[in-house]
Amino acid sequence: MTSIQPIRDPKTDHLLTPQNSLLTIIDYQPTQIHSINSMRTNRLVENIVLVAKIANAFGLPVVLSTVNVENGRNKDTIEPIKEQLQGVPSYDRTAINAWEDAQYLAAVKETGRKKLIICALWTEVCLTLPTLDAIKDGYDVYPVVDAVGGTSYLAHKTGLRRMEQAGAKLVTIPQILCELQRDWNRNATGPAYLDLMFASGAFVKL
Repeated sequence: MTSIQPIRDPKTDHLLTPQNSLLTIIDYQPTQIHSINSMRTNRLVENIVLVAKIANAFGLPVVLSTVNVENGRNKDTIEPIKEQLQGVPSYDRTAINAWEDAQYLAAVKETGRKKLIICALWTEVCLTLPTLDAIKDGYDVYPVVDAVGGTSYLAHKTGLRRMEQAGAKLVTIPQILCELQRDWNRNATGPAYLDLMFASGAFVKL
């Protein structure tokens, strides 16, 4: 069996590739995490750390942001995420909508990439608002549904529905992994792909 050669241009591919996408992680701070009621918080933390590991494995640019750290009202991004994103700058905001923060927006645009994989807390606010703005500005936006959460299950589901109605492309962790890997012949990322698929629960050792 032979894959199509040459492979599709990874920069212009309509699917996610390591060369055309970026990851943004917004407001994974203690206050927000402890207020999540749409999924177990321990699973939420495990999943967002997996997303950060995916970015590392496939070399995705990462734009990290917090709210109200510099003014002392909130604490920084949780350590398990920071451990995976060493050297990645963090952009602190007062704006609830990250897309309305000049430094954050400049960092996203500086990547030159238009496929935005996005994780933020809460689903109904800090995920929904920048997603809607990014879509309006011509980005393809991919909210990672199993790595985000809302203040209630209803709030979470309603936020996802609003984003999807606006054109957001909802994705899961295994879906992102398979879309970025795409071919078993891509040996450079194959081992990390396998490890992360097992960690996500998509693959089970029997």
